[in-house]
Amino acid sequence: MNDERAVLSICLTCRDGREAETGTRGGSRLAEAIHSQIGGLAKAGLALRGVKCMSQCKRPCIVSLSQDDKFTYVFGDLDPDEPAHTEALIELVERYNKAPEGFLERRDRPELLRANILGRFPPIRSASPLVLRLDLVAAE
Repeated sequence: MNDERAVLSICLTCRDGREAETGTRGGSRLAEAIHSQIGGLAKAGLALRGVKCMSQCKRPCIVSLSQDDKFTYVFGDLDPDEPAHTEALIELVERYNKAPEGFLERRDRPELLRANILGRFPPIRSASPLVLRLDLVAAE
């Protein structure tokens, strides 16, 4: 994906414990639920991609939001059958796109996603005061 939009990556293999009753994995259902909001996603300036595994099996269902030169966010414990989670993700993207470097403090994220965050990672060339340069010299 080589464009200027934010990218929402969705783990397609996450299990949410409802596979027997639904016939599909929770991650796939989450991707379907998000994809069904494609009009809202396009308006929010978002590209979608599926990932076969994002190695967060203890906190499914999981997504990450990233863009070149912006912070990357990872969220887990999303319910693929809860429309409010999909709506919160779209709202998150809208806020992310407006924020310098995509930086969102806890209070700036949709309330539903405040407790679900698994990580916030700065871009390599971040100007954020959160990022401190540590000049380390490797021992020879």
